[in-house]
Amino acid sequence: MDIKPLGDRIVVKPLEAEAKTKGGIVIPDTAKEKPQEGKIVAVGKGKVLESGSVQSPEVKVGDKVLYGKYSGNEITTKDGEELLIMREEDILAIIK
Repeated sequence: MDIKPLGDRIVVKPLEAEAKTKGGIVIPDTAKEKPQEGKIVAVGKGKVLESGSVQSPEVKVGDKVLYGKYSGNEITTKDGEELLIMREEDILAIIK
């Protein structure tokens, strides 16, 4: 499914949460927290400013990002892929 976000919205594919702790303890599915890292799949044209000009987004497709725990709206594609649609301002950082 091809999704084209509008304005300053971004489509993010959440990365899988860790199944083990650093100490080797296996975390069951019921105890896993929502992931806060993801990979950008699609980017809108940018935010329209009051002057009428468009400010292009700072992120691009393929960037790995950190976002707030409850940011965005969850959607599921026809293929069963889970994605998040959020505004650019919900992204906290780009992971290098």
